[in-house]
Amino acid sequence: MGQSLSNEKAASPSREELVKQLAGRFAHRCFTSLELYSLRNTFDRLADQEQSVRYLKETTMTRFLEIPDTLGVGPVLFQMVSYLGAFPFFQDAPVVLGLEQLIMVVTVLTDRYRKVLASSGMDRRKLLFRSLAVYDRKFSEMTSSRPVRLKQEHDQVRTGQDRDAVSTGRSLSGSVVDETGNDEDLGLDDDELVLAAFELLDCTKPPKHGDVAITHIHTSFIPTDNFRKLVMLLLLIAPLDAQEGLSLYSSRLSVDELQNLRETAGCILSVFLDVEQAPGVNFSRFLATIPALMPYMFDGLGTLFEHFLFPKNLDLHRHSDGQHQTVNLLQEPVQPLLETDGSIMKPNILSQISFFIPGSSLFRKLRLLYSGDEDGFSMGSFESKVFNWRAPTILLVSGTRLPEEALYAHSGPASVFLSTLPSHRLPPDNTNRDQQGRLTFGVYLNQPWKYTHKETFGDGETILFQLQPVHDVFRSSTVNKNYASFRKPSASVPLGGISFGCPPPQPSQTYRRSNIMSLGPVSLVLEDSLEFGCFTHDYTSKGGAFRTSVARKFDFQERFEISSVEVWGCGGDEEARHQAERWAWEVREAEARRRLNLGTGDIEADRALLEMAGLVGSSRSGGSMA
Repeated sequence: MGQSLSNEKAASPSREELVKQLAGRFAHRCFTSLELYSLRNTFDRLADQEQSVRYLKETTMTRFLEIPDTLGVGPVLFQMVSYLGAFPFFQDAPVVLGLEQLIMVVTVLTDRYRKVLASSGMDRRKLLFRSLAVYDRKFSEMTSSRPVRLKQEHDQVRTGQDRDAVSTGRSLSGSVVDETGNDEDLGLDDDELVLAAFELLDCTKPPKHGDVAITHIHTSFIPTDNFRKLVMLLLLIAPLDAQEGLSLYSSRLSVDELQNLRETAGCILSVFLDVEQAPGVNFSRFLATIPALMPYMFDGLGTLFEHFLFPKNLDLHRHSDGQHQTVNLLQEPVQPLLETDGSIMKPNILSQISFFIPGSSLFRKLRLLYSGDEDGFSMGSFESKVFNWRAPTILLVSGTRLPEEALYAHSGPASVFLSTLPSHRLPPDNTNRDQQGRLTFGVYLNQPWKYTHKETFGDGETILFQLQPVHDVFRSSTVNKNYASFRKPSASVPLGGISFGCPPPQPSQTYRRSNIMSLGPVSLVLEDSLEFGCFTHDYTSKGGAFRTSVARKFDFQERFEISSVEVWGCGGDEEARHQAERWAWEVREAEARRRLNLGTGDIEADRALLEMAGLVGSSRSGGSMA
């Protein structure tokens, strides 16, 4: 019996052995041989050593990744990787960043773990939140009267399972790193990703590591300042390629650009929390907001940490004379992110859009088709510049809120526009006024533009969004298909303009009602002179062509004076070539019409000219020539 117990004890692997086993499986199943060689080579070159332990320091990691000091995000990033490096034994976090731990970090951040572990995207978001969250004792004491019920539910769900331990290390804000949770029964169970890792190791019962303290999970949050710094980094690295160095984008860190970067990050941060009332981002808001409004937000981290797989100088082999040949694998970008900056579209705005539209369709692939500042604010100019583009487009409109006095004025252009809006008007969104009344909205259209009369165009890929002062995304729904319309004013359509999410005119409308816009529950309207616009969010109605916001669950309406309108074409050289050919054809046709020398008295000669121009033929009389 004693021998049997001894064998059972010997057969039970230690925590360190399990970590090495998992790191080994990740290394050989998630990386190519060259990537693994590069990772080990980079670690050996950068690692410090203390006694027999080799590890990466924070400064070493941030210097290798070229993280700008001006962002102050180095400690936040290192806190995150020190937690992820403990996978799947997060009760040991923060850990020393050795080779096995670095393999865990790169595998998780690059999504390569999916080659080994079956899990959903939510599991990765849980890990990211936990890696950034802290537990504040003072905040816990302030809210200690709230969550007795939550703790009981949490204990019931996790009965018989090991709980994550709390690290004793101090965080950046003077708090301690804590397991995360929320007050809406989200994610209280064990992470499936962690359980899948133990299953991979044939470890049905993870080794215990002492007693685990239970804390109030609802008081865990990502500190506001930490999250702002991280968002600024994510905006900066969004266009990064695995073989590009971050230093190549140093121009985006000038004094003015840094301020713009901070303002853009503030717009994104606004959708997560009320800075004046909350110390940070809680788990429920994080888990609900990321997949709906910015599903690609953290993709840049994967690209950034792939730099460990593509080192700057890789020693491929040694020559017979003892000399080493090094190859620089980091290349400069072929072209800038945008061919030209617009009045609205800037690199930071482009990065913000890439949080919900894949960057592969945006970076270095956008062409400015129409700019109101350059081409004039008219429907005709808009049509001539945009309608020939046969690929997806992005419309951006920016302006300032109409002042309160304009809403009640009885004269002036603003009052004329306001008189066309329904009498039932919703209040403006006053939750964020840091941008001095500046508003920016946009629409992604997957279909080419066209005229509409009593119908609309667009498809289920159409996206309505807001960028300033709050980041928000309103995806298409199936309630109706009133996605987009383009109407010039006429006798039958007194109110033209560009609209999204609004129903088309109905035959039953009386003449009086035809002078009033029909606004959709979630809609954006630009009147035909492109001077004023209106965005409506009727949350009570539960949406129409576009879904209501997952973050702002209330009714509001923004009425604004337009300052800039831009349309950007998505696509490559082929789309641009087709558009250029169409433009050239239209120019030739206009020139042919202008050069026709009619009215000479020679009817046959004039008719011959019209036939050569293709304006008349066997089935076209061309009208009277007399």
